[in-house]
Amino acid sequence: MSSFRFKQFEIFQDRCAMKVGTDGVLVGAWARGGSRILDIGSGTGLISLMMAQRYQDARVVGIDMDEDACRQACENVASSPFADRVEIVHSRLQDFLPEEKFDAIVSNPPFFVDSLKNPDNKRSMARHADTLPFRELWQGIKRLLLDDGVFSVVLPVDVEEQFIAEGCMSGFYLVGRCAIKTVERKSPKRVLLSFERHRRNEMENVVETMMDADGNRSEWYAKLTDKFYL
Repeated sequence: MSSFRFKQFEIFQDRCAMKVGTDGVLVGAWARGGSRILDIGSGTGLISLMMAQRYQDARVVGIDMDEDACRQACENVASSPFADRVEIVHSRLQDFLPEEKFDAIVSNPPFFVDSLKNPDNKRSMARHADTLPFRELWQGIKRLLLDDGVFSVVLPVDVEEQFIAEGCMSGFYLVGRCAIKTVERKSPKRVLLSFERHRRNEMENVVETMMDADGNRSEWYAKLTDKFYL
């Protein structure tokens, strides 16, 4: 599919390695925002645009190391209602030096740690963590997030423990966790996590299901994505 239409914007993706998928929609609809938001690994621009739609006074910056993806994301942003508040920057996180820090950071990061590489180099680059190791991602978060800011991420459950451990070593506390099942009978395959620099007395920890027994969007998923899906 060369494009994916949402209620307020359309995503063209023929030049992007990573297409619109459930992971991006989940974190874009779930993540906490702020007045200045960074989207790490912005790809098509989907999450940047979702955050701009949800947080109407926010300035959003999306960064990606794939030049073709950045060009297409810029076009997607330009044709959206949020063009004046969203900026796409071609940069690796490790090289990104903004003038101001962010009060919210969101990411759908590369996560394949030890699996075989995809022969499509760009798709492999977008999915494999050796282009942005978890430790370097956390170093970037530590450098770019304000002291009272929040970082939200979507990951496969099988790398969750490693990711949380790296976050702890970087001085961050897990403050929110939402494990995602596709259907009720299956175990969670994805997890949404949020982190802050300061410990909370209680951590929100829930399990949600995307599809009901009839194969329709669950009440939770329909409510979460209602402002986006047609």
